[in-house]
Amino acid sequence: MNNIKRRLGLLLLASTFILGACSGSDENVGSDVEATNGEPQVLVVANGADPVTFDIQATNDQATTRVARQIYDTLITQTNDLELVPGLATEWEEVEENLYEFKLREDVVFHNGEPFTANDVAYTLNRAVESPTIGHIVGSIDPATIEVVDDHTIRVGTSDTFGPFLTHLAHPAVGILNEKAVEEAGEDYGITVAVGTGPFKFVEWVAGTHVLVLADRNEDYWGDAPEVDSIEFKTIADPSVRLIELESGTVDIAYDIAPSDIPAVTDNSELTLINTPNLGAEYLGLNVKNDTPLQDIKVRQAIAHAIDVESIIKTVYMDVGSHMAGPINELVFGYNEDLEPTAYDVDKAKALLAEAGYEEGDITLSLYVGDNSQERIRVSQVVSEALSKVGITVEVSQMEWGAFLDAAAVGEPDMFLLGWTTVTTDADYGLYPLFHSDSFGEAGNRTFYKNDRVDELLELGRYTSDQEQRLEYYYEAQEIISEEVPWVFLQTRENVTGVRNWVKGFEHHPTGSYFLEDVSLDKE
Repeated sequence: MNNIKRRLGLLLLASTFILGACSGSDENVGSDVEATNGEPQVLVVANGADPVTFDIQATNDQATTRVARQIYDTLITQTNDLELVPGLATEWEEVEENLYEFKLREDVVFHNGEPFTANDVAYTLNRAVESPTIGHIVGSIDPATIEVVDDHTIRVGTSDTFGPFLTHLAHPAVGILNEKAVEEAGEDYGITVAVGTGPFKFVEWVAGTHVLVLADRNEDYWGDAPEVDSIEFKTIADPSVRLIELESGTVDIAYDIAPSDIPAVTDNSELTLINTPNLGAEYLGLNVKNDTPLQDIKVRQAIAHAIDVESIIKTVYMDVGSHMAGPINELVFGYNEDLEPTAYDVDKAKALLAEAGYEEGDITLSLYVGDNSQERIRVSQVVSEALSKVGITVEVSQMEWGAFLDAAAVGEPDMFLLGWTTVTTDADYGLYPLFHSDSFGEAGNRTFYKNDRVDELLELGRYTSDQEQRLEYYYEAQEIISEEVPWVFLQTRENVTGVRNWVKGFEHHPTGSYFLEDVSLDKE
């Protein structure tokens, strides 16, 4: 990641020349899309954080995915209704036990002009399996089974029965890469070069300012032409500024409207608020790797009891979302509905600390929070104040988003505020990356939590085809996790977006990253 940041610095120095080269020409604008008054239609979207890298196998964060979803296609597509439909694969079947054959589209061209073939799929999957960041998503794949049958047929097998295998192939991080583009770009891939088969083409990324993707001009593009000529993603970390730009009309869509700003959107006749359930969870991670009192389960339990989560939801999130009792919510297969949220009980917190040998508190812990969420920043302040009442001093550090992810991945903070979206709608993805000891660090388990029984249960759930049996494994795993508190469970997330009324065709995806090719602008 240090190399990435170094190259971003160089890119920023060159951004003036890049912008000058791109802004004066319509050369890359798709000719098949109707323009308004002769001008290209540009959809402007305000995002809350800068992407990390467009090498989608080197990151798994929402800010990146929201852009990358427009550039890359997956073999299988998960619709807004969470239905699995053909993507780059037109059909698939299980030809032998745990071995699948995929028929691929024959009319697909990458953005660099290279034809899409089964070799690119094999390259993508083999590379993904080796990725420390997203390897867990395709970890069920047995690389020895990947066989290119012909240019448009490939076979892929799993090391054992894996129920959600097809859904995992629809994960945005498993978008199909072009081998030639990746290998030729080397370390610059994902920074100045990103090549997919999706409806929009990567053009430039000026870190901290904007990402520009233009409509794919390939005449052989396999899908329908996008409704707009281009999309500009603007990074606007401050939600109040996102709102101002939405109100003024300088952006068409503003993601993640702050709860406190919802009335300003709903009361504005020129704007529409879209608010739908999300597959995500907000949590306070408690790092058990460092030599701190957090290694004691009673201290972790005390922290959970010392924080008034209901008050946080009411005052910070303005009643958006609800108090979670475990790491996944009711939209996810495997959700344990029998769990109860941890009660706010300061006296119990103090008693647990005393049992752990900290009767006077005398604990100092660091808490890291990214700069991309004003709500998380406010939650960090609430947590700090709440824990001070039981004798725990919290040192809050607010960090740039990418640096925050890096620090949490290596276990630097004692505590951190983060979220996770169970993209596949299956408990395997909502639990294995976050609580299995194989997933320490950037793969997802940033608390470095390890419990042998939880590891066993998550492995059994992953490789069992009996859905009822899987439920039993996941129920027990959640009970242990809830008891041992590597997370303080906070809020079930919701997708909250503000749009100008001239925006047509925008819909939420429950994962929080959205398809934009059907979005149009009607400003007349």
